[in-house]
Amino acid sequence: MNIKTVVAALLSTLLLAACVDQKETMIRQGYPIGYAEGFQDGCHSGKKAGGSLFDEFSKDIRRFESDHDYAQGWSDGFRQCESEEEALERQTRMYTEQQRLLEQKKHDRWEEKHYLETEVLKGIDTKALERDLKKKYH
Repeated sequence: MNIKTVVAALLSTLLLAACVDQKETMIRQGYPIGYAEGFQDGCHSGKKAGGSLFDEFSKDIRRFESDHDYAQGWSDGFRQCESEEEALERQTRMYTEQQRLLEQKKHDRWEEKHYLETEVLKGIDTKALERDLKKKYH
């Protein structure tokens, strides 16, 4: 399993738990139940639109059209969570690219070292050394 998948899974799990708690927190803070429920549905939908593999689109169309609180909550939740998911995706891509660049630098340093070692040994008879190494390790 690659690092991107692990990071995405961990963060999505944490954010999903936060989303469930967020609805209850919003209700305790005095938001109308319709708004909190709409926000939760919109949040899951926004995350899906932002690239989440772990969320599903959720929207009660009839309620969206008839309940202003639900519609406002859904719209707010969608925008906020879509933005957060897109930011998470960008951060994950940046981390992956940084890791790739570090690996490339390591490889480039190894190649440069190998090249310099080869250049230093040019013109030197290494056959006796090679024979000694073969005897030692075979």
